[in-house]
Amino acid sequence: MSAGGAIGGAGAAAAAAAIANAIKASGAIVRVEPDQFVKVVSRVEKPLVVHATGGAFTKHHRYIAGYKGLVFFTKSPEPLQFTKTIELVAAKKISVPD
Repeated sequence: MSAGGAIGGAGAAAAAAAIANAIKASGAIVRVEPDQFVKVVSRVEKPLVVHATGGAFTKHHRYIAGYKGLVFFTKSPEPLQFTKTIELVAAKKISVPD
């Protein structure tokens, strides 16, 4: 293996380790469709939902909330409508690992 290949491999390994550490720090993030996100939030007695908008070309809405030790995330082209009173926190940005 060339020195460049070894360095590239080491860089990829370091990147994979950084991603694994970020996931460990943030816990499990469960990506769901918007309708499923609304269903999960409706199960919580006093739900707290964080909302942010983003998108360079197409605006989208991102939502994140916790339920039973898991973090649920969704992205929607339209604002979500919740059936019960929720505590909604506006954030500048929501970042989740891909």
